[in-house]
Amino acid sequence: MAKYPSFSDQAVQSAIDSAQQHYSSKSLTTANVGITADDGHVALLAECITVTIGDGKVCLNLPLGIGSVCIPVPISYDGKVAQACLSICTTWGIPTGVKVSVSIAGIEIVSKSFGKC
Repeated sequence: MAKYPSFSDQAVQSAIDSAQQHYSSKSLTTANVGITADDGHVALLAECITVTIGDGKVCLNLPLGIGSVCIPVPISYDGKVAQACLSICTTWGIPTGVKVSVSIAGIEIVSKSFGKC
């Protein structure tokens, strides 16, 4: 089994903690947010890592029990170094999924969600 790049457990937990803190905050009330203004969904950036594109894909290990995945990338980018960024998706502070975006030179070339985002 191939070893794929992973995101830091600490970065993932920090994003989850931020979402939980926000939605458990006593300052978050319907008076200052509005009952319809916030549906409870938020995606927080956990971390960006350097990856290399190969065979038309980027393969990564994802947290939250998702495991190893490969995301398709246009084949013309094979061999290029890219940046893969992970956002943790939550509802009312409870993790529901992740979103991975892959960029080259600051331009997003693919984005993929796993779970509910």
